[in-house]
Amino acid sequence: MTISRRSVLQLLAAGGAAAIADRADARDPRPSGPDDVGMLFDATLCVGCRACQSACKEANALPADREQVPGGIYDAPLDLNGSTKTIVKLAVQGEASAYVKTQCMHCADPSCVSVCMAGALHKLPNGVVAYGKDTCVGCRYCQIACPFNVPKFQWHTAVPVIVKCELCRDRKDGKQGKGPACCEVCPRGAVKYGKRSALLAEAKERIRQSPGRYFEERVFGELDGGGTNVLYLSPKEVSFKALGLPALPRTAPAASAEAVQHGIYTLGIAPVALYAYVTWAQLRARPKAESGGAKPGHAEGE
Repeated sequence: MTISRRSVLQLLAAGGAAAIADRADARDPRPSGPDDVGMLFDATLCVGCRACQSACKEANALPADREQVPGGIYDAPLDLNGSTKTIVKLAVQGEASAYVKTQCMHCADPSCVSVCMAGALHKLPNGVVAYGKDTCVGCRYCQIACPFNVPKFQWHTAVPVIVKCELCRDRKDGKQGKGPACCEVCPRGAVKYGKRSALLAEAKERIRQSPGRYFEERVFGELDGGGTNVLYLSPKEVSFKALGLPALPRTAPAASAEAVQHGIYTLGIAPVALYAYVTWAQLRARPKAESGGAKPGHAEGE
């Protein structure tokens, strides 16, 4: 019996495609819940004071990320990292510019939760994507999966953990449920905390009341990537891409990835594929072995 590599690959491809097609619609969408909380950031209001950044550090007991700059030493992180859960950056597009606050987006259907093998990253009933360090195995799959490049690993500590915004869910100052510290200190109200549904309605009302003020006159996060609980408004001259927000389809990346993965493993496609490949490799090597092949310890042709 002669089996070629092409026939094996064609067989595996056909079987895998059939399984994936069968499972493509098996993953139900997971939209935001009616009681989900989140934040609305309006880049037209932010002045870049970074009060939110300092308040986040204090509320979460995070060490300063010091960088030497002319005039002294300041807490001046350049991006999210193992000691920084939120950061304000300057976005520039041509002649226009705007400040943007970056932190976890608290996706309705988060990719980080989808790939976390130990359940360290998980969603709370109020929509917050939370992290449990006691069950984290340090695989860092969440870093690769997140389309917003948010989770950060503490590379320089003896017992590292993943660091990301959790909307100050563990904040304890004698008043439970007070909300994120960053939203309390903003002098311009550029970032606001509340129920996602109410924030989305407010964002749309701002667009309605100020035609021509906002980019594309839409809210980023309403549908992008399956929806996020952190919503954005941007000035009309500055695109969401310039703010650092990726272009995402309406389907959550986690839903698409799980549909493919489940399809591959449906009916044992993956182990069958591996067995078929091993069988093909053995059959291919048999004629050479029966004809004597190369002597042990010597390459062919020697």
